[in-house]
Amino acid sequence: MTEKKKNLSDYIPFEFSSANQARIGIVVSEWNNHITDSLLEGAKNCLVEHGVETANIIVRHVPGSFELPLGAKWMLEKSSVDAVICIGCIIQGETRHFDFIAQAVSDGIMKMGLEYSKPVIFSVLTCNTMEQAEDRAGGKHGNKGVEGAISALKMLAF
Repeated sequence: MTEKKKNLSDYIPFEFSSANQARIGIVVSEWNNHITDSLLEGAKNCLVEHGVETANIIVRHVPGSFELPLGAKWMLEKSSVDAVICIGCIIQGETRHFDFIAQAVSDGIMKMGLEYSKPVIFSVLTCNTMEQAEDRAGGKHGNKGVEGAISALKMLAF
Protein backbone atom coordinates (compact mmCIF):
# COMPACT_ATOMS: atom_id res chain seq x y z
CA MET A 1 0.00 0.00 0.00
CA THR A 2 1.51 3.31 -0.98
CA GLU A 3 1.21 6.26 1.32
CA LYS A 4 -0.40 9.39 -0.10
CA LYS A 5 2.23 12.10 -0.40
CA LYS A 6 1.69 14.74 2.23
CA ASN A 7 2.41 18.43 2.42
CA LEU A 8 6.15 18.35 3.11
CA SER A 9 6.01 21.81 4.68
CA ASP A 10 3.85 20.77 7.64
CA TYR A 11 5.52 21.59 10.95
CA ILE A 12 4.67 21.71 14.60
CA PRO A 13 3.91 25.33 15.58
CA PHE A 14 6.30 26.80 18.11
CA GLU A 15 6.95 30.05 19.94
CA PHE A 16 9.99 32.06 18.94
CA SER A 17 10.19 34.71 21.63
CA SER A 18 12.89 36.89 20.08
CA ALA A 19 11.67 36.76 16.47
CA ASN A 20 10.83 40.45 16.37
CA GLN A 21 14.51 41.31 16.91
CA ALA A 22 15.93 38.69 14.55
CA ARG A 23 17.45 39.94 11.30
CA ILE A 24 17.01 37.34 8.59
CA GLY A 25 18.76 37.52 5.23
CA ILE A 26 17.31 35.79 2.21
CA VAL A 27 19.45 35.24 -0.87
CA VAL A 28 17.37 34.28 -3.90
CA SER A 29 18.40 32.92 -7.28
CA GLU A 30 16.90 34.67 -10.29
CA TRP A 31 17.16 31.45 -12.35
CA ASN A 32 13.75 29.74 -12.54
CA ASN A 33 12.34 32.88 -10.94
CA HIS A 34 8.70 31.85 -11.21
CA ILE A 35 9.63 29.10 -8.73
CA THR A 36 12.06 31.09 -6.57
CA ASP A 37 9.63 34.03 -6.30
CA SER A 38 7.04 31.67 -4.83
CA LEU A 39 9.59 30.22 -2.40
CA LEU A 40 10.63 33.74 -1.37
CA GLU A 41 7.02 34.75 -0.75
CA GLY A 42 6.47 31.64 1.39
CA ALA A 43 9.59 32.33 3.44
CA LYS A 44 8.78 36.00 4.02
CA ASN A 45 5.16 35.29 4.97
CA CYS A 46 6.22 32.58 7.40
CA LEU A 47 8.83 34.80 9.06
CA VAL A 48 6.29 37.62 9.52
CA GLU A 49 3.71 35.14 10.88
CA HIS A 50 6.28 34.15 13.51
CA GLY A 51 6.94 37.72 14.57
CA VAL A 52 9.92 38.81 12.46
CA GLU A 53 9.59 42.49 11.60
CA THR A 54 9.30 43.10 7.86
CA ALA A 55 12.11 45.67 8.11
CA ASN A 56 14.36 42.91 9.52
CA ILE A 57 13.99 40.69 6.44
CA ILE A 58 16.74 41.58 3.99
CA VAL A 59 16.37 40.14 0.48
CA ARG A 60 19.14 40.06 -2.13
CA HIS A 61 19.06 38.42 -5.57
CA VAL A 62 21.86 36.55 -7.33
CA PRO A 63 21.89 35.34 -10.95
CA GLY A 64 21.71 31.61 -10.25
CA SER A 65 21.92 28.96 -7.55
CA PHE A 66 25.68 28.64 -8.02
CA GLU A 67 26.04 32.19 -6.66
CA LEU A 68 24.00 31.53 -3.50
CA PRO A 69 26.98 30.66 -1.23
CA LEU A 70 28.85 33.86 -2.16
CA GLY A 71 25.66 35.88 -1.75
CA ALA A 72 25.23 34.33 1.72
CA LYS A 73 28.84 35.16 2.59
CA TRP A 74 28.44 38.80 1.54
CA MET A 75 25.18 39.07 3.45
CA LEU A 76 26.78 37.62 6.60
CA GLU A 77 29.71 40.03 6.28
CA LYS A 78 27.85 43.22 5.33
CA SER A 79 24.27 43.05 6.59
CA SER A 80 24.52 42.06 10.27
CA VAL A 81 22.04 39.22 9.86
CA ASP A 82 21.41 36.46 12.40
CA ALA A 83 20.62 33.83 9.75
CA VAL A 84 20.52 33.47 5.97
CA ILE A 85 18.03 31.47 3.92
CA CYS A 86 19.35 30.49 0.48
CA ILE A 87 16.57 29.99 -2.07
CA GLY A 88 17.12 28.42 -5.48
CA CYS A 89 15.80 25.93 -7.99
CA ILE A 90 17.97 23.53 -9.97
CA ILE A 91 16.22 21.31 -12.50
CA GLN A 92 17.77 18.23 -14.08
CA GLY A 93 18.65 18.70 -17.73
CA GLU A 94 20.16 16.44 -20.34
CA THR A 95 23.76 16.72 -19.05
CA ARG A 96 25.58 16.23 -15.75
CA HIS A 97 25.63 20.01 -15.18
CA PHE A 98 22.81 19.53 -12.63
CA ASP A 99 24.97 17.23 -10.49
CA PHE A 100 27.92 19.62 -10.39
CA ILE A 101 25.81 22.67 -9.58
CA ALA A 102 23.69 20.94 -6.93
CA GLN A 103 26.76 19.53 -5.15
CA ALA A 104 28.68 22.82 -5.28
CA VAL A 105 25.71 24.82 -3.97
CA SER A 106 25.00 22.41 -1.15
CA ASP A 107 28.66 22.28 -0.08
CA GLY A 108 29.03 26.05 -0.31
CA ILE A 109 25.94 26.78 1.76
CA MET A 110 27.04 24.32 4.43
CA LYS A 111 30.53 25.87 4.55
CA MET A 112 29.12 29.36 5.08
CA GLY A 113 27.14 28.21 8.12
CA LEU A 114 30.18 26.51 9.61
CA GLU A 115 32.54 29.39 8.79
CA TYR A 116 30.31 32.10 10.29
CA SER A 117 28.70 30.01 13.07
CA LYS A 118 25.28 31.23 11.99
CA PRO A 119 22.38 29.36 10.43
CA VAL A 120 22.68 29.32 6.65
CA ILE A 121 19.70 27.39 5.38
CA PHE A 122 19.55 25.26 2.23
CA SER A 123 16.18 26.03 0.67
CA VAL A 124 17.16 24.97 -2.82
CA LEU A 125 14.94 22.69 -4.86
CA THR A 126 16.81 19.99 -6.79
CA CYS A 127 14.16 18.45 -8.99
CA ASN A 128 13.97 16.21 -12.02
CA THR A 129 11.14 18.19 -13.62
CA MET A 130 9.50 21.60 -13.52
CA GLU A 131 6.33 19.91 -12.26
CA GLN A 132 8.20 18.61 -9.20
CA ALA A 133 9.51 22.13 -8.55
CA GLU A 134 6.03 23.64 -8.83
CA ASP A 135 4.69 20.99 -6.42
CA ARG A 136 7.27 22.15 -3.85
CA ALA A 137 6.91 25.90 -4.46
CA GLY A 138 3.39 26.30 -3.12
CA GLY A 139 1.86 23.26 -4.83
CA LYS A 140 0.64 19.95 -3.48
CA HIS A 141 3.81 19.29 -1.47
CA GLY A 142 3.96 22.66 0.28
CA ASN A 143 6.51 25.40 -0.01
CA LYS A 144 10.22 24.83 0.58
CA GLY A 145 10.55 28.55 1.37
CA VAL A 146 8.34 28.03 4.42
CA GLU A 147 10.54 25.11 5.45
CA GLY A 148 13.62 27.31 5.14
CA ALA A 149 12.07 30.02 7.31
CA ILE A 150 11.08 27.52 10.00
CA SER A 151 14.57 25.98 9.93
CA ALA A 152 16.18 29.41 10.36
CA LEU A 153 13.93 30.28 13.30
CA LYS A 154 14.45 26.91 14.98
CA MET A 155 18.21 27.19 14.61
CA LEU A 156 18.14 30.70 16.09
CA ALA A 157 16.09 29.37 19.01
CA PHE A 158 18.68 26.61 19.52
